[in-house]
Amino acid sequence: MSDPQGTELSGKTLADRYKVETPLSQGAMGAVFIARDQRTGGEVAVKQLIDPAQARRFEIEGRLLARLDHERVVKVLDHFAQGRDRFLVMELIEGPSLLEVLQDHGQPGIDLDEVLMFTRNACEALEYVHGQQVVHRDVKPSNLILSAEGVVLVDFGIARVVSADGATTAIGTPGFMAPEVMIAGNASARSDVYGIAATLWTLLGGKPPPFGHQEELVAQLPRSAKPIREPLFQALQPMPEDRQASAATFAEELGQPLAEVGGRGVELSAPGPEPKREVLESIARTAAGLFDAAATSIALVDSAGGLVYQAAWGAGAEEIVGVTLGPGEGIAGAVAQSARAEVISDCRGDSRFAAGIAAGTGYVPHTMLVIPLEENGLVRGVLTVLDRRDGELYGAEDLARATLFADLALVALE
Repeated sequence: MSDPQGTELSGKTLADRYKVETPLSQGAMGAVFIARDQRTGGEVAVKQLIDPAQARRFEIEGRLLARLDHERVVKVLDHFAQGRDRFLVMELIEGPSLLEVLQDHGQPGIDLDEVLMFTRNACEALEYVHGQQVVHRDVKPSNLILSAEGVVLVDFGIARVVSADGATTAIGTPGFMAPEVMIAGNASARSDVYGIAATLWTLLGGKPPPFGHQEELVAQLPRSAKPIREPLFQALQPMPEDRQASAATFAEELGQPLAEVGGRGVELSAPGPEPKREVLESIARTAAGLFDAAATSIALVDSAGGLVYQAAWGAGAEEIVGVTLGPGEGIAGAVAQSARAEVISDCRGDSRFAAGIAAGTGYVPHTMLVIPLEENGLVRGVLTVLDRRDGELYGAEDLARATLFADLALVALE
């Protein structure tokens, strides 16, 4: 990688802990370096955000990704700011990328059975992250590392490119980017299915699939892909609704059904009756997906008129569950007393913000939706939705949708 930033950082110690050793890779959104963790002595991968305009998004998603825990997904170990720069620290996966495997062993592609094994591993990773309401956005051979234990998904796309006129452009790599992402930046689980299908095609044929009509796919189908042509063609359809709905479905149609997905969920609830816990966790998880949030929480009113956080999803979940607010304390307490939903564009600048409690969770949000769970004039609790993952602010239209969602949540809690 020829990059002036690589030269500037080599030999430097970041956050008084990570000593940068060598550049590893460079992309449009960030540069990645190998560094030495001076506390553990082990090597880590450190990603530096290149575009400072994306700092808020980088911070928000870094906190969320640190909650993911699955053997097929790279672990995010730390995230921090140093001056104007933002950094993400990940475990360093030993092994070649599937792009390197293709370059070393492809003739022009890799054997079908081997590629199907790689694809099953990747689908295990995708099924897990999609279940946590996370989309990878940049599935391609170079972001799949072949470790001793199998394929590991790395380098989540966590920042959009912003052009000089302020417009956002899609994140991803041409050849592996679904049409809806390329055109409008609309990433979803189905766009990741497109990415893994394009990766499979590339590993078999030595180059990405053509971007166009079905006739072009048929004409250029790698010979070894004929036994799986139907599920492969479906996964590469231009319209997302025409593709398989999930990575698990794609894997099954390839003859590679997934076992138990496993991994740790990013939702958490307080001890209590199992059915109620499941409902609370489901509400928190669904709200996160619906509002593309970095974190959500549900607090219920206690006998003293205060709030007790019963369930949470995403960043800070372990720290906030069980926390109690006194009557009227914090923004959530104020909303519980007023019974009026609020959109907060700047949490840190709001005089009601419970900064001490937020700091105790390790997560201080930028923006939030706070919605009372009200039934027949009685507030039973508060739903809080924190930080859009794209770094933008929540608005009045989000508040209207969140209020409708809160009504459904109350029905589920009955």
